[in-house]
Parts: sequence; structure tokens; C-alpha cells
Amino acid sequence: MPPRRYLLSEANHRQLLERPPCVAVLPWGATEAHNRHLPYGTDVLEATCLAERAAELADEQQARVIVLPTVPFGSDEQQLDQVCTISFSTLTAHAVLRDVVRSLVRQGIDRLVLLNAHGGNQFKPLIRDLQSEFDILIVLANFYEMVPQIPESLFDVPGDHADESETSIMLHLAPELVELDQAGPGVRNAFEIDSLQQPGVWTPRPWSDVHPDTGCGDPRGATAEKGKEYFEAVSAKLAEVLVALFGAAKGELPYL
Repeated sequence: MPPRRYLLSEANHRQLLERPPCVAVLPWGATEAHNRHLPYGTDVLEATCLAERAAELADEQQARVIVLPTVPFGSDEQQLDQVCTISFSTLTAHAVLRDVVRSLVRQGIDRLVLLNAHGGNQFKPLIRDLQSEFDILIVLANFYEMVPQIPESLFDVPGDHADESETSIMLHLAPELVELDQAGPGVRNAFEIDSLQQPGVWTPRPWSDVHPDTGCGDPRGATAEKGKEYFEAVSAKLAEVLVALFGAAKGELPYL
């Protein structure tokens, strides 16, 4: 199989000179525990595979897209009591993202999609700052918030970490890394300060106390078939974004 021209980790200089990309995709994950049955690299693998599949679909439509190497560390301050969790501070995340943006702009790539696979990563303030500093359009895509109708209809038990939906995706992408028979129930212990659980009020979860097995949502109904359907739906929607950004003309809102 020849090098895929839309993946920076595979593409060579000749390919990129002959067909320079206009839109970059930066997958961003996290390295943390995912219940007792999923690998620490779950978010990294999800972000990488979704970006690659979406770029493949966009490339088939002649969009000049390039997927950058995945950032493997995210915001995991509340999980640092768990062995081998690695966390980026907000300042570090800003510095990494800024240097990526600075590099792209120097090379004439002025459209960037930040594909996020970790709920703890909060990029909106960073994007606002960087768009005011550089001539670039940055689009944030939280994959787990895209196509919400699919998980609502497809999965039986709601959750937000190592749950049925995430386990299904991993069963589709890397079944050899999933030990479903070892999964905990993904119980979430309620805050004892009741008023902190009302809508519009937020504080970080002390993760190990709120989620004893580090998961949130029972994963035991997961299947590879569900995961494939969800994965392909997100990939297709993300590809639509990439194709639209490639075809956008400067001056079209919000590409100014």
C-alpha cells in the first residue's frame, strides 16, 4: 500500500509539494485509565482513527487535507492519583496548540480542525486567543458530541467514559485490546453536596472517589457492530466539515 497522502506520518515531501494541503486536522486525545477493560490509549486511538477515516473520505472527494500526528496527552488533573496518568496543564496545551498553529500559518495552511476525543480537554478559550493572534480559522470537533442521535438510539446505558459507546468503538477498532470480561459496572457516586448537582453548576469530579473503577456508564452491552455504526457516522460527518472547509472562499463567514 503506497503512502497515504492525507496522513502526515506517511506522506512524503514529493506528495505534499505536488498536492499541497489546505486544511489540517489535529487529533487530540488523553492518556488515562478507562475502567478495567480498555487501554490507557483509548482516546488517542479513537482520535487517530476517526481523523484518518474522515480524511480518507474527504480525500476521495478531492479535498486537500492533511492529518497531523495525534497529541497523546490531555487535561487529567483529577486523575493524577491513578498510576501512569499523564496530564497537560492548560498552559502546556496552549503552548503546543500555538506552535502548531504558528507553523501551519507560516506554510500557508489557514484552516485547522481540532479533533478532540477527551471530555476533559477544553479548547474554546485557547481557540479564541489564537484566532485573534493568527490569520487562521480553527474549528473544534468534539467527536462524542457529533451525531447525538446515533448514541441516543444505539446504546442502552448512558455514560461518558469507558461506557457502552466508547467500548463499542474500541471493539470495532482494536478488539484485541479490549478485555470486556474484566469491566467494572462504571458506577458514578453522587456528590454528597446536593446543590452542586443542579443544571448550570459545575465543579471537577474527584475521579477515583466518584468513579471507583474509573469508568462512567456500564460498558457490558457493547458490541463491535454498534461501534462500527457509530464510528462511520462520526467519520462521515467530520468528512463533511473537511470538504466544506476545503471549498470555502476567504471572506465567507466565519472564514475571514
